[in-house]
Amino acid sequence: MLAFGYKNSLPIADDNSLVDIDLPRPAPTGRDLLVEIKAISVNPVDTRVRASAKPDGDGWKVLGWDAAGIVVEAGPEATLFKPGDEVFYAGSITQPGTYAEFHVVDERIVGRKPTTLGWAESAALPLTAITAWETLFDRLHVKGRAVPGAAPAILIIGGAGGVGSIAIQFARKLTDLTVIATASRPETKAWATDLGAHHVVDHSKPLAKEVASFDIGAPAFVFSTTNTEQHLAGIVELIAPQGRFALIDDPAALDINPFKRKSVSVHWEFMFTRSMFGTADIAEQGALLGEVSRLVDDGTIRTTMAENFGPINAANLKRAHALIESGKARGKIALEGF
Repeated sequence: MLAFGYKNSLPIADDNSLVDIDLPRPAPTGRDLLVEIKAISVNPVDTRVRASAKPDGDGWKVLGWDAAGIVVEAGPEATLFKPGDEVFYAGSITQPGTYAEFHVVDERIVGRKPTTLGWAESAALPLTAITAWETLFDRLHVKGRAVPGAAPAILIIGGAGGVGSIAIQFARKLTDLTVIATASRPETKAWATDLGAHHVVDHSKPLAKEVASFDIGAPAFVFSTTNTEQHLAGIVELIAPQGRFALIDDPAALDINPFKRKSVSVHWEFMFTRSMFGTADIAEQGALLGEVSRLVDDGTIRTTMAENFGPINAANLKRAHALIESGKARGKIALEGF
């Protein structure tokens, strides 16, 4: 089986940062599915793991946590899918990744691929859609209890990134909130607006002042997808008393004490939690992806793929990692075929 991985954590410019390797084809057990990979997409988590994680027991580390493909074999306890089914999913960070021709995944975190999208467009969605959905509806409860006196609005920091791109769509299409996104370049501002943001502010400027310029009041919700440490003071200032704040990145230091005066609740989101710990509700991720597929097929939301880098190989994966590490990526980068 052709796969792409590394033995040592190296800068992406190094020739050996990602290499083509041949590994045994995995076999499904229990509720696993063996999937023939047709397309993958690349996420910031891929670059972070590459920079820090050690190889697995066989001496190699295979990255990748987004895929679309065809089920070729089902484990003895699998009941939700059968060979020939077209699926998409984000996998588990505790297992070998999707930068490979064949991949094993627990069927409970798998969804049926949207019928209206191709392989690459579908592969762009799972990880970011799960992250955004869980943040908005499971952590922040944006459709649940209102924040008294707050503006029914959400600020999404990093609106042109992979997570921000789908979070804008969910918030705009599935809630009544005013959606404010952040972006700093003309092309990313246009991208966020086209995805449905009511307002776009420049996160290179003071956020509180930028948001206040709309004169809508203090937002009930803030969702930070990137550079939280840099924006924290502005978030504390602009969010409504008793508001709800969520983040997904990994700040080196995060002092949440300033939120105390406003009784703001702070929520972490890590979309691998359910698969990592085998939680009792692990199947919610498969159901969630099924709903995302339906929303795509009925035209409510669209893929966030911005670029297709071509075949899945080490050279194209290096290009994708380099673009993400540059901080200039927009939406999602997908790769398709071998």
